Amino acid sequence: MKTLAMFPGQGSQYAGMGKELLDEFPLARLTYEEAEDTLKLKIKSLSLEGPDSELTLTANTQPCILTLSTAYFRVLKNESSFRPDFFAGHSLGEYSALVASEKISFADALKLVRKRGEAMQSAVPAGLGSMAAILNMDKEKLEALCKECSSAQHIVSIANYNSPQQIVVAGHTEAVSRVMEQAKAFKAIAKLLPVSAPFHSPLMKPAQDVMRPLLEQTTFLENKAEIIANTSGKIASPYKAAYLVNQITDSVKWSQTLEESEKLSCETYVEIGPGKVLWGLARRSLKQSPVKLLATEGDFVGLLKEFSH
Repeated sequence: MKTLAMFPGQGSQYAGMGKELLDEFPLARLTYEEAEDTLKLKIKSLSLEGPDSELTLTANTQPCILTLSTAYFRVLKNESSFRPDFFAGHSLGEYSALVASEKISFADALKLVRKRGEAMQSAVPAGLGSMAAILNMDKEKLEALCKECSSAQHIVSIANYNSPQQIVVAGHTEAVSRVMEQAKAFKAIAKLLPVSAPFHSPLMKPAQDVMRPLLEQTTFLENKAEIIANTSGKIASPYKAAYLVNQITDSVKWSQTLEESEKLSCETYVEIGPGKVLWGLARRSLKQSPVKLLATEGDFVGLLKEFSH
């Protein structure tokens, strides 16, 4: 029975995340200490206490989620027989997947996501860009609508293929608004997302320019671990910096990632990190049965028992 380890991205954070893990497991506390020593950032207090205004800043959110996901994975690996066959992460979560699969070091990932968060936060002036979730619309029709609603001055494109029922668009606010309005003709539901910038769109090119040299200088270790990359929805072998460089402006192909996991005969899916967003997307998207869906959130002790030695 093949297992996919799934790591969540930005938006899954909340004040208080990781409290039970930190209370119960010394290895988790050591992971947080390592992260704070690396970045000189109060990751533990931000994660546990917020405030939300600080935790939701992209430059803070990204290292906080990476740290909790890594702590969960380390404890799960140390305390049980959990050894996933494949790894995948949603946007930021791909960095967590790289750490878990030992493609890059935790310290390198922390430095990269901190810089990534800063670069993404400052890439687009406030109010210029936005994102919206479009529900229950055929992806080909939505792709065509994005092209129709784009111009030389205002662009909109697919940011996230989250599931067959949910696709996120991003771009200039005017163009996103046009897509939201015209999607109604297809009986789709459009919801503006409470985010600070149009992530995974061409408007993120300034952030991409900042991150490109940093990522290209990063050493990605070759090992047997297999990662399904965001930008392709396929196994990335060998894993290269280009996957993370392109990810900043390209769409996240999460729906395609889950389709690929089914082709790879995955029957167990474990979300590792805060929240249960990916758990929910898998529950709605996976076609094969039976499928075992698990998450570190909610009942971590039960999850440990699931993979008891």
